[in-house]
Amino acid sequence: MSISKSLSTDGAKVTITVAGRFDFSTHQDFIKAYKEQPKGEKEYVVDLSHAEYMDSSAMGMLLQLREHSSKKPGSVVLVNGNEAIQDILRIANFSALFTIQ
Repeated sequence: MSISKSLSTDGAKVTITVAGRFDFSTHQDFIKAYKEQPKGEKEYVVDLSHAEYMDSSAMGMLLQLREHSSKKPGSVVLVNGNEAIQDILRIANFSALFTIQ
């Protein structure tokens, strides 16, 4: 499990990359990755390309990130999830709350 963060050069986009299991064991690192940023007008991209697994606690963390963001459409984008993760997001109807690519 691993969480890493990168910031765009203009500071408007925060990319959080999840590797391995996205579950409660990543909670502290995931929360820290976005809470270090001031609330408001940032785009958050959660890159799931290296995530192998996601559970309900990960879904809760994504909802917390949405609360931290501006809640505007497109302010949190979930990208590159594998088929199992895409199914979880679809079943939970997360496409109503997040942009999923």
